[in-house]
Amino acid sequence: MAFPLDLSGFSRLKLPLEPELDEAKLAQLESDITLLRDTIITLTAIARARGLGGHTGGPYDIVPEVLIVDALRDGGAAIHPEFFDEAGHRAALQYARGALRGGLPPEQLLHYREYDSGLAGHPEKELLDCIDFSSGRLGHAAGHVNGVALACPEQAVVMFGSDGSQMEGNNAEAARLAVANGLNVKWIIDDNNVTIAGYPDRYLPGFDLERTLGGHGFAVFPADGEDARALLAAIVAALQHDGPAAVLCRRAMGPGVPQLEGTPQLHDVITLAAAREYLAARSHDAALALLDEIEGETAAPPAKMLGSGATGACRKQFGTALAGVLAELSADERQRVRAFDSDLEGSVGLTVVREQFPECFTSGGVQERGNLLAAAGFGSQPDCQGVFATFSAFLEMVISEITMSRLNECNLLCHFSHAGVDAMSDNTCHFGLNNFFADNYVDEGTPTALYFPADVHQMDAVIRRVFPEPGLRFVFSNRSKLPEILDTAGAPLHGGDYRFKPGRDEIVREGNAGWIVSYGDMLHRCLHVVETLRAEGISVGLVNKPTLNVVDEKMLAKLGKVPFILVVESLNRRTGLGIRYGSWLLERGFAPRYGHMGTTRPGNCGQAEQIAHQRLASADVEARVRERPELCCHGTDASGIRRRRNNRRGDRPRRCAARNRAAARGARGAL
Repeated sequence: MAFPLDLSGFSRLKLPLEPELDEAKLAQLESDITLLRDTIITLTAIARARGLGGHTGGPYDIVPEVLIVDALRDGGAAIHPEFFDEAGHRAALQYARGALRGGLPPEQLLHYREYDSGLAGHPEKELLDCIDFSSGRLGHAAGHVNGVALACPEQAVVMFGSDGSQMEGNNAEAARLAVANGLNVKWIIDDNNVTIAGYPDRYLPGFDLERTLGGHGFAVFPADGEDARALLAAIVAALQHDGPAAVLCRRAMGPGVPQLEGTPQLHDVITLAAAREYLAARSHDAALALLDEIEGETAAPPAKMLGSGATGACRKQFGTALAGVLAELSADERQRVRAFDSDLEGSVGLTVVREQFPECFTSGGVQERGNLLAAAGFGSQPDCQGVFATFSAFLEMVISEITMSRLNECNLLCHFSHAGVDAMSDNTCHFGLNNFFADNYVDEGTPTALYFPADVHQMDAVIRRVFPEPGLRFVFSNRSKLPEILDTAGAPLHGGDYRFKPGRDEIVREGNAGWIVSYGDMLHRCLHVVETLRAEGISVGLVNKPTLNVVDEKMLAKLGKVPFILVVESLNRRTGLGIRYGSWLLERGFAPRYGHMGTTRPGNCGQAEQIAHQRLASADVEARVRERPELCCHGTDASGIRRRRNNRRGDRPRRCAARNRAAARGARGAL
């Protein structure tokens, strides 16, 4: 299928390093800007229609400055050729630019964020040849660019930035290093006064890029980002400046986008209503017809998972549960609770806290390290409780802060959502894999509890139980919605009179042939396997381990006597529960056959496909269990097992066709 816009009119303009351009070149530049922006609207709207999400406003915004830098480089200016963008959510710009410059087939744009497309939610070098720099975690580009500038002193090294990413402390460090060494770095920043949580000049008054960068020693050139002449002049001035310089491209987010211009909603993917209005105004009839066609497609119903009930978002339930706890406190008691958000309140569940108890909420901007320390500092005071929430991927950014908060005996409840890989279309940079890093203290020091509820009912029970506890507590959740875990009678296992007991493992189903130990988003998948085997007369048990890092001695003794144990999780196979559980067994003299499954591969785009890509789908777990010779006596002979395994190999997800590289294959364990 062809991309529905005609891209042949793109010019690849060449401009000299001069602050002015004639009318003909201005007209061509503006035509190219329009074409690239229309392309971004189209490809992100297609992803929206397919239910894949995405980001529209950021990539749409920076088109003028990107095309000006390209034109100056193509015109002979000594600009380093690699494309550095510190805001990975602007990936759609890089894909559309790649198609216009011949680095990507235009029809591939139809598959933005689809599995095996290479067009991940955040750009990754190993997926596409037209990507120079993997980005996605804000604040991780400026320091990298400094190193490139030191290695290539004869070239100006351009980094496309954003006012949100500039809040990260890494950028301040990078700015100081660049100035101290007179590096030829040029930061071109989209200063649109919009982040996910709202408007920085409202929630973070005093934050001013011009004053901040000027204070570091950068030469700063503000410009109207929608005035091509003024923007060209500012970029040329920055390139001609001897040393670090920044261009501040001031604009409202999404200029010209109907219904959404200037709003935080456009940080996310464009609505179909707004996209249709935009495309209709420009007579892009083929694009409109394609949207209609995609919307008319019937999605396949989700597979029925045995033992599972209604779905709910645990990451949202965290905030609902926390608000429920706050509602039971007196006004004076609530003054001693403070939740700190790092621009992700909607994703981590804190919006309900802000709306119902604004006195307990602080919007801290894109500043994970400082916000965690502020929450910990609040919780260091008598009878005070700090709360911090962000994505699990960013836990890796705050390890030192966690250590110091523990040493200072702070009371801190942390929620890290988006753990594992399920539904993670932003791909590898946003995988939450190393959550066990939070438990980084010594055995004889203050304990740190890690909790991973399996459904919304258990999340509610966990928060109510652990909220008043002292010290550091970490609660994890997934991006995806999780189904209720049902008991054998079909009722929610964690509903009704259920009370969460920290450190206690929970039997979901009894068994005698062996046990599966799991938690979080993998528990319902393992329950499906257990119920499937049970229907064949194979009695495999299932244990939920919601407290990840505490040994339940009674449960371990019970499980240690069976023929085999399989630990199944979506965290990193190298750092998760699986590498610990086997040691716990051996230390206590138990030696069942043991194996563990977890995430082993870089992502390959998509949403629901991420679990199958990691070989963690229910069918993969079932196949691992059926490999055990102990199960042969239950009517499945070894040759049948081999046939089943071989048949599955052809269904294993392929590595991205956009780049022919072999996937890293993790060790499979010895189950």
